[in-house]
Amino acid sequence: MIARLRNKKALVTAASHGIGRSCAMELARGGVDVAICARSEDALEEARGEIAEATGRKIVAIRADLTSERDIGALVAGTLDAFGRIDILVTNAGGPPSGPFMDFDDDRWQKTVDLNLMSVVRLNRAIIPVMKEAGGGSIVNLTSVSVKEPLVGLVLSNAVRAAVVGLSKTIANEHGPDGIRVNVVCPGFTATGRMKELISARAEREGKPYEEVAAGYYASVPLGRFAEPKEVAKVVAFLASDDAAYVTGTTTQVDGGFVKGLL
Repeated sequence: MIARLRNKKALVTAASHGIGRSCAMELARGGVDVAICARSEDALEEARGEIAEATGRKIVAIRADLTSERDIGALVAGTLDAFGRIDILVTNAGGPPSGPFMDFDDDRWQKTVDLNLMSVVRLNRAIIPVMKEAGGGSIVNLTSVSVKEPLVGLVLSNAVRAAVVGLSKTIANEHGPDGIRVNVVCPGFTATGRMKELISARAEREGKPYEEVAAGYYASVPLGRFAEPKEVAKVVAFLASDDAAYVTGTTTQVDGGFVKGLL
């Protein structure tokens, strides 16, 4: 348990499975009451029940489509109704389709912007006044390791997620005086359903067996394996906690050494 999380209130988006769910679980294990959202009510309720039973914390499930400004407004309002405040925001969303640049038209680009950039804009914009009035808070925006090293066949993610880093750094600078910390966490190759989809899509495009493509991903990581979602969640929980009280404006990858650059 991270002691300096106890009794805080958090909102974690896209938390019915994968990294988002692990983030909600890790925060709750640290003593946080957590609101979670997803589009599927059944998956959301299953996640809520599991996290609540495992941690004994109050877990609130609110169905929301992160591409909808109205849903985001209702999500934030519902969290405030349940908890009275929001100390921690973890923004997370599913990734866009894989493929080369020429495969995607304006409509697909716009959908990616709405899901992976505008959801972050809207959530941060809605919650910053709440945190400011309370005297501070912590925001962790989840992106992808592609913001530090663009990934083959992921042009949508490479381009749009990088914008979240610029946004987050700007917010960190503007709202540091308000006691609001903003950091970015960039998962590398992680053992989730999304990773399986990416491997399958690449295998189909390249006419290779799934196992061969997966082996290529493993070989690109110095630690020789994919992350477990909980390993990403532990970094998120640290940044959300008061133990990271002097950490803001950072972009931190959890990637097993995949990024070869110095910074």
